[in-house]
Amino acid sequence: MDTQEIEREFSVDIGNVSSLEELKAVRTKYLGRKGKLSTLLKSLGSIPPEERPKVGRLANELKEYIMRTISQKEEELKEKMVGSDGEEIDYTVPGRIPQWGGLHPLSIVKSKMLDIFTSMGFALREGPEIELDFYNFEALNIPKNHPARDMQDTFYISDNVLLRTHTTPVDVRVMKEEKPPLRILSIGKVYRRDSDLTHSPMFHQVEGLVVDEGLSLSDLKGILFEFAKKIFGRDLRVRFRPSFFPFTEPSLEMDVECVVCGGKGCRVCQNTGWLEVLGAGLLHRHVFESVGYDPGKYVGLAFGMGLERITMLMYGLGELRTLFENDLYFLKQFGGGMGV
Repeated sequence: MDTQEIEREFSVDIGNVSSLEELKAVRTKYLGRKGKLSTLLKSLGSIPPEERPKVGRLANELKEYIMRTISQKEEELKEKMVGSDGEEIDYTVPGRIPQWGGLHPLSIVKSKMLDIFTSMGFALREGPEIELDFYNFEALNIPKNHPARDMQDTFYISDNVLLRTHTTPVDVRVMKEEKPPLRILSIGKVYRRDSDLTHSPMFHQVEGLVVDEGLSLSDLKGILFEFAKKIFGRDLRVRFRPSFFPFTEPSLEMDVECVVCGGKGCRVCQNTGWLEVLGAGLLHRHVFESVGYDPGKYVGLAFGMGLERITMLMYGLGELRTLFENDLYFLKQFGGGMGV
C-alpha cells in the first residue's frame, strides 16, 4: 500500500469520527506499532535503493499530516464535549435510563375505594381542613364540655376554629345545603394530637353517608359487607360489635377476618383472628335537627374509616410511619418506577 492510498483511506476514516473513542481507534490504525504507517516504514528495506529517499520523505510527511489532523480533530471533539456551564461532557458515557414515578400505596388504595363506592352510587364531596367548631363538633351532637371531645385530641387555632378531627363535617355541610336523598363520600386529611406506631398527627379518613326514607341497619351492614369483600378481594367473615359514637345511635364497629392468618390468630391480629376496620351507625336525630332534616321521616346511614388503616391491613404493614417515610426501597414494591 503506497502513501496516496493510505492518505485516501485515512481521510475517509477521520471524516467518520464522532467521539474520542473512535479517534483513538483511528490513531492506532495508522500510527500504532502495527499501524499502516509503521508497516509502510518497515517495508522500506524491500524498496530499490534509489526510491527509498523519496518514499521515506513521503511517508514522514504523511505521518506529520495524520498526527496534525488527529490533533485538530481531538480539539474539535473536546470543544463539543463542554456544556453551557463550562463542565466537560463525556459523550462516550452510556445514557441513563429515566426514573419513572409510581403511585403511593395510599393513592392506590384510595383509588380502589373510590371505584368501589362510586359503583354503589356514592358521589365524592370535599370540605375545608380548617373547620369551625359548629361543623366539627356541635352539629354532630358534641356540644362544648361534652366528654366525647376527649376522644379527639384537637389542634385548636382559636376557640372556634380548629383543624378538623374527622371528615364528618363534610356531611353536615352537604346536608345544610341539599335535601335528601343523599349518597355521598368524602376522603381527606384530618388532624389529631396523637402519634405512635399506629397513629399519626395527620391521617386520611374516609366518610360515607346515605340519607333517605325507609332505610335500616341492615342496609348499612349490606353496604359495609360488600365494601369489605371488594377491598380485600375475597369473601371474608365479617362481624359487627356494639359501640358508641355521639353522632350515631345505634353505633357499631365492623371487624373482618384477619387477612394475614385467615382468622387463626397471629401477631397482626393479636391472636384474636379479627381486625377492626371501621365505625358506623344510624345518624343521631340531633344531627338531623341541627341541619334541618325531619328525623321522623329520614334515616341516615353513616360510616367512617382510616385510609391508612385499610392500607396497612391490605399490605400487612406493622407501622403507620412506613407510609410517610418515602423510603424508595419500600415504594418500589407497589409497581411504581423510581428506577424499576
